[in-house]
Amino acid sequence: MPHLVSCPFPLGYNSTVKIKLRNPSREVELSGRKRVKEVLRELDILPSTVLVIRGSDLLTADEVVGDEDVLEVRPVMSGGSAGASASRIPSASRIQ
Repeated sequence: MPHLVSCPFPLGYNSTVKIKLRNPSREVELSGRKRVKEVLRELDILPSTVLVIRGSDLLTADEVVGDEDVLEVRPVMSGGSAGASASRIPSASRIQ
C-alpha cells in the first residue's frame, strides 16, 4: 500500500518569486522554487554583474527562493574615488 505524504501547501498552490530589477526599473514574477542562479539564467543576467537581495539579506547564487519571496536585483557598481585619482596627478607647481 502506498504511503501518503501530506503537502504543506493547499491544492493549486503555485510558489512564486517576485523580482524587482533596477536599470531599467521593472518587476517580473517567476513561478516555482529555484536557486538564485536559475532565476538569473531565466532573466538572461550574468550573476557576476548583480547583487540579489531578499529583505536585508544578500543572497548567494545557490540559495533557493520561492514561496512568495520578493527579490531585488541591483547592478554591481565599482570604481575609485575622485580624490584618489586627482592626488596621483602632478600639480602644475611640481612639474616645473
